[in-house]
Amino acid sequence: MNYATIKYYDIANGTGVRTSLFVSGCTHGCKGCFNEVAWPFDYGDPFTPEIEQQILDSMKADYIAGLSLLGGEPFEPQNQRGLIGLLRRMHEEYPEKTVWCYTGYTYETDLVDPAGAAHCEVTDEMLSYIDVLVDGEFILEKKDITLQFRGSSNQRILHLTDREA
Repeated sequence: MNYATIKYYDIANGTGVRTSLFVSGCTHGCKGCFNEVAWPFDYGDPFTPEIEQQILDSMKADYIAGLSLLGGEPFEPQNQRGLIGLLRRMHEEYPEKTVWCYTGYTYETDLVDPAGAAHCEVTDEMLSYIDVLVDGEFILEKKDITLQFRGSSNQRILHLTDREA
């Protein structure tokens, strides 16, 4: 898996100050995407154990509320396989911090359903670590800059756990 960028003090992609990882690779091709450069799976840099450790180290400060995953598309199956180790470690090392994830896939049909477009052998586990999921493709015709934490009105903010996020 490759990643496009990491923002270590992000306040735009979830509540509080967060570390945000933008993975590379997306097959949605949403018209008007804010991060079209990250569509190719080979864009950016390799996600190495050293990068994973840097992300985990960035979470140590009390003022960091958690981790946000964006893209590209975190729920492309090959990206899920690349992210699952990070999520496991984060859950073990920082159980009090939250995980937000942005996906163009739809929760019920693409992720939870075993026959879903993005469901693979690690999807259920990945979902178990995510507190807030923002789902749905970006639709340019439904773009609304007044919406918090999403780009178009069809996208949903789903609280997958009861943890404050």
